[in-house]
Amino acid sequence: MMSALAFFFLGVYTLALTYVTAYCLSQFNLLYYYKRFDWRRKKEEFKARFAATAQAEAVAVASAAVGGKTITSAQNLGVANADYSLMSTDEYETTYPFVTIQLPLYNEKYVVERLIDNMVQMDYPRDRFEIHVLDDSTDETQELVKARVAYHQAQGINIEQIRRKERKGYKAGALKDGMEFAKGEFMAIFDADFLPRPDFLKKTVPHFQDPNVGVVQTRWEHINEDYSLITRLQALQLNVHFTVEQVGRMEGKHFLQFNGTAGLWRRKTIEDAGGWEADTLTEDLDLSIRSQLKGYKIKFLEDISVPSELPADMNALKAQQFRWMKGGAETARKMLPIVWNSNMSIMQKLNSTLHLMASTVFVFVFVMAVSSVPLLYLVNVLAKSHGFDKDFFTVYLLGMLAITLMYYVANVQSKARQLPVVKSVFRFITHFPLFLAMSMGLSLHNTIAVIEGWRGKKSPFVRTPKFNIKDGKDNFSNNKYLKKSLTWGTYLEGFMALYFGIAVLWSAYWGETIFIVYHIMMTIGFGSVYYYSYKHSRA
Repeated sequence: MMSALAFFFLGVYTLALTYVTAYCLSQFNLLYYYKRFDWRRKKEEFKARFAATAQAEAVAVASAAVGGKTITSAQNLGVANADYSLMSTDEYETTYPFVTIQLPLYNEKYVVERLIDNMVQMDYPRDRFEIHVLDDSTDETQELVKARVAYHQAQGINIEQIRRKERKGYKAGALKDGMEFAKGEFMAIFDADFLPRPDFLKKTVPHFQDPNVGVVQTRWEHINEDYSLITRLQALQLNVHFTVEQVGRMEGKHFLQFNGTAGLWRRKTIEDAGGWEADTLTEDLDLSIRSQLKGYKIKFLEDISVPSELPADMNALKAQQFRWMKGGAETARKMLPIVWNSNMSIMQKLNSTLHLMASTVFVFVFVMAVSSVPLLYLVNVLAKSHGFDKDFFTVYLLGMLAITLMYYVANVQSKARQLPVVKSVFRFITHFPLFLAMSMGLSLHNTIAVIEGWRGKKSPFVRTPKFNIKDGKDNFSNNKYLKKSLTWGTYLEGFMALYFGIAVLWSAYWGETIFIVYHIMMTIGFGSVYYYSYKHSRA
């Protein structure tokens, strides 16, 4: 009986571990393509610098020959465009396609004025863009929007506040309904916490000269990355997606995704793909897949970044994670049959499947964690009765190696790195283990979200509250959007911290250390998620 139970838990643990390891190893594919792209980019940048130096020397020689007079202007040197635009800004100025900037909002009193004041600074001809504030707010945000819109209208800015009678379809519904009022050939979309630089449109619009490009997505950067440990750990993960994953998929000719904000859509692409649909919580991923199945490409620009705000409150982070994880499962449920019935190549189908199934990995992470505790005792039963070798699990460390390399490249060697190299390496070494622990601590929360998504259980679109914070001096304790109550899931996270803590004590007492490091990380992960959830709910 005991042997049967031991084999059961060994089977469950090994199955989950195999899935997680296979997913981690699959990321090597994206890392390879990212490094290939990065090598080519550096080679082209070197050639551009060499050409610029040669041209400058030629100009200096020619200038000296005619008595020091300048005979060639800087813009005529023929230097390669560093951001790889298909058309330079100077060449594109004669056309300036009309752009509609859409700002979907719902109760954002702390950041809405900052958002609007930032958008009107766009360095683009005033008669070639419009700003639509798609305002579904039910609190004082709507009055703040009304006042800022009126102010900027008086300054000659083409900006409007668009309100709906019913918040049908949440963000997807707002974007869909907003299309009826939009005149733009291209649609730029920004969430309330994003602050694009004035040259955003001039740097992104030229890429649509290629008629096959339907979407241009830019990289997120974080204005409050150093606010707290929670924000630094989030940045560690997001940097991977906005470097290795997105560039790797683009270089490998796999499907990418629009990330809901900080990007630009060709209007015709949205219409050809069937428009915005609100049947999933990740309407951006859904439309991304549908548009690429129609033959359009998504171009990711790692060199262009848009500052944004990370959730500093654990409960806000969990709300965001729930939406992303559940929405990912909903989109996989909806789109995987369509993907596999399409005329995509087998490699594209496999990569798209891994992409759509990304959130599901948390289910296996959680199952693996829970089953490891009884296995801690039962593995000795197998070792004595069947000669089971405990070193069997070491082969799975290859998955950990893959993820470690991927995160190192994204946070130390990519465009996302903001600190000097030595400081970046130090931060990676000290923060990566904590990131793994927190990710494990969120596995229960994310598992619930994924299961609901696969089951087809519907839930409202819960937007991530914004706090308008940048550094440790800012405080969000009086924020009206803070969640003040704890869910049953939070109490379960506290229980899981005790569950793994007891396993650590048991391991130390009996000298059975096969899982002790893993269980310490689980204890820290679940304990910190519970602690911050409780602390921030009492702020």
